[in-house]
Amino acid sequence: MPRITSKMSRRLGVNLSGREKDGFVKRPYPPGRLDSERKHKSNKSEFGEQLRDKQILRITYGLRERQFAGYINKAINMKGANTQEMIFTFLESRLDNAVFRAGLANTRALARQLVNHGHITVDGKKVSIPSFVIKPGEVISVRPGSRNTKYFLTLAEKFNPTTPSWLEGGKDMVFTVKSLPKELDKTVNYQTIVEFYSR
Repeated sequence: MPRITSKMSRRLGVNLSGREKDGFVKRPYPPGRLDSERKHKSNKSEFGEQLRDKQILRITYGLRERQFAGYINKAINMKGANTQEMIFTFLESRLDNAVFRAGLANTRALARQLVNHGHITVDGKKVSIPSFVIKPGEVISVRPGSRNTKYFLTLAEKFNPTTPSWLEGGKDMVFTVKSLPKELDKTVNYQTIVEFYSR
């Protein structure tokens, strides 16, 4: 999983990590820019805007280009479906993202690590594949053998999940997938991303 750095956030003009200490918070301008140039906005081409929006979404979900492009092209080629909605659904339906959304990790990178290390189960079975696609009705929880680790014991003391509409539960760190994620993130311009991969 690509590591999200402050340099990435500053270059793309958005706090990709979501951390308060991200370099973009203190220096919301591209790296290498002089003080006198901080307020200057470069005129981006249409391609430049498409590339920027694509990079923001790809890095936010921590995906490499080949994997990310696979999701986008799959959504584009689905006949009769809302392409933008399907992009969101594919990305949000990943197990590592669900673990992040459930509040079991404060970043997607940590969520992926928890899945990779076998701490998460789906319907009682250990799943160690971050890209595993969750489905409505499935139950996501912390593996019983992992509950006594320092991380989860500390998490349990302050655990107060705020789940999206497609997840329910939270008691004892157990969640049920109510439906497929379909509520588009309004901060993302999915149309420019579709245009980028449709060239």
